[in-house]
Amino acid sequence: MTAMEFLPVLFMVAGVVLVVGVTLFVSSLLRPSNPYPAKNMPYECGMDAAGEAAAGRFRVPFFILAILLVVFDVEAMFLFPWAVVLKEIGLVGYIEMFIFILLLLVGFAYAWLKGALEWEA
Repeated sequence: MTAMEFLPVLFMVAGVVLVVGVTLFVSSLLRPSNPYPAKNMPYECGMDAAGEAAAGRFRVPFFILAILLVVFDVEAMFLFPWAVVLKEIGLVGYIEMFIFILLLLVGFAYAWLKGALEWEA
């Protein structure tokens, strides 16, 4: 492969960077900027922060649940390309995907048994 074959990709990346830069610059010129203490306060669900949330401390299970959600969503995304190329990969790919799904189920069972999916302790 030569460097000339990558020239369209370079142009595309440069174009994207240019569009993002211009968009951010123009929006910084046009947007209103009026910070004041009430505007900069954390806001959620129409109520002021109280209790542990006001101090910035959150319970760890919320973060564990969020990480599990991301992991299992990303893993589930691998099922779609696999289903598209199922005929081309044959029996070996079919068996490998079921091993992959089995490992996901083992991870899910482990998280469930450890109580990572429980909202209240």
